[in-house]
Amino acid sequence: MAVNRRYFKYDPEKALQVILWIASRVRSANFHRISKIAYFADRKHLQEYGRQICGDNYVAMRHGPVPSGIYDMMKAVRGDGHSPLVDKAKEAFDVVGKYTVVPKREVDPDFFSESDIECLEWAMKMYGRKSFDELTKASHDAAWKNTDENDLMDLTTIIKTLPNAKELLEHLEGIER
Repeated sequence: MAVNRRYFKYDPEKALQVILWIASRVRSANFHRISKIAYFADRKHLQEYGRQICGDNYVAMRHGPVPSGIYDMMKAVRGDGHSPLVDKAKEAFDVVGKYTVVPKREVDPDFFSESDIECLEWAMKMYGRKSFDELTKASHDAAWKNTDENDLMDLTTIIKTLPNAKELLEHLEGIER
């Protein structure tokens, strides 16, 4: 069982919208940049609102946390992976070269709450212009460091890096009951 499914359900439709949202607003919309902005937006949303944006799991890869559902969807569009929404994703965006995501249509704003947009915009403002190396370094936080390479990052490990970790964990335990 995936580590965050205990608390949140992954929503591939919303994940597709997250890819489109980020790719349509950032220069050099590549797999790495999209993954890191999604990670920082999710951390912010967890901290402020007690939930993730699309419920994705993160894998501790060499260059930092990678949202597995989003990554699988981007790879499937590129032609070397699979995703439950590959056909919809292929209609929504292209992958040029190995890693560049190019939207083919507009984002559907109905998928997002005000808090989702707030945290995505915050992550874009804070991290959208950073270089590959800067994004990698910023995402090598304690949660990433405490997870073996290519393993799933436990959501509680991510939460423990946040200033309100105790309250968040209590909140999530209440959801589980």
